[in-house]
Amino acid sequence: MKLAGRLGHIEPFYVMECAKAAQRIAASPACDPARGGERMLFLNIGEPDFTAPPLVQQAAERAIRDGRSQYTDALGLPALREAISGWYAQRFGLQISAERIMVTAGASAALQLACLALFEAGDEVLMPDPSYPCNRHFVAAADAVARLLPTTAAQRFQLDAAAVAQAWTPATCGVLLASPSNPTGTSIHPDELRRIDTVVRGQGGVTIVDEIYLGLSYDDTFGHSALQLGEHIVSVNSFSKYFNMTGWRLGWLVLPPAMVAPMERLAQNLFICASTIAQHAALACFQAESIAEYERRRAEFRARRDKVVPALNALGLRVPVEPDGAFYAYIDCSAHHADSWDFAFGLMDSAHVALTPGRDFGRADPQRWLRLSFASSQDKLDEALHRLRRVLA
Repeated sequence: MKLAGRLGHIEPFYVMECAKAAQRIAASPACDPARGGERMLFLNIGEPDFTAPPLVQQAAERAIRDGRSQYTDALGLPALREAISGWYAQRFGLQISAERIMVTAGASAALQLACLALFEAGDEVLMPDPSYPCNRHFVAAADAVARLLPTTAAQRFQLDAAAVAQAWTPATCGVLLASPSNPTGTSIHPDELRRIDTVVRGQGGVTIVDEIYLGLSYDDTFGHSALQLGEHIVSVNSFSKYFNMTGWRLGWLVLPPAMVAPMERLAQNLFICASTIAQHAALACFQAESIAEYERRRAEFRARRDKVVPALNALGLRVPVEPDGAFYAYIDCSAHHADSWDFAFGLMDSAHVALTPGRDFGRADPQRWLRLSFASSQDKLDEALHRLRRVLA
């Protein structure tokens, strides 16, 4: 059987390879408390330990009970699009027309649709190094080329306008950014984002911003949507992170008006629609009781960050830029080991703590970096830090 050549451009998802290894070790006698072992602590996956709050679960149950499971429009339930529009107004003071909002089968489907609509063979898309690996693979799946530009802690591990301008070539057609970012938890300063967008527009390109962690911002300086720059921005968002609905596979796009009809046509053919049950459930995300619970959880994530980051620094696992959003700490482990891949596997064996090595996130010095997710409970984080102290001592 001959496979499509584009598969050669899709690298393994090393986060999941590490997760498999962690699961194997977790199933061994060394991690069996009944045999005197200690359970594996998984700080490697970016999934909130919180699940959908009660009103959301109840809304899903009602939708199932009432038989509201037929296809929706490809753009999503009108009521949900209106609710998302209202959230932008309430949270960010932005007037985003519901007609520009497209509900998708997770942010993954949103990115796939956007890349298929905007890029083609030979196009080049600029992205920061480090960045979330699947984003560059969405570009590759559209037969375009994701060009990673190395960044530094001084840049908050984000692109800046000067780097974008210098890297632009005749083949470049846009940038794909993430703010806040996975794996670093850092955001682009609004002023710098505006300068980047000015460069991109001046070249006739498109600015796509992955904002799936935007609700989980902890610093008022950075907690702004790129949509404030104008209707030309393509914004990707999700119900997975702030809204704690990871497995429900529900996200959305905010599109320039001229893109809505073509994207609807593409979605009709590729997906028909996002999960109807998930859409009905998501309506409850925007009720006052749910928002209050999400804000309580956001405060808890921030408290975890404020405890974990100083503790890591004290262990010589330096976090050079404090994360201002999401639930990740990007760690420089070079004081302890020359290769984060081997170091991470060693910690799985000795401390029974699973972290993610930097190999997934880019090509600029990946062996120096580890990602820790503080999406787990504070008790698990405390135990993990205790074990790291024990092993690194």
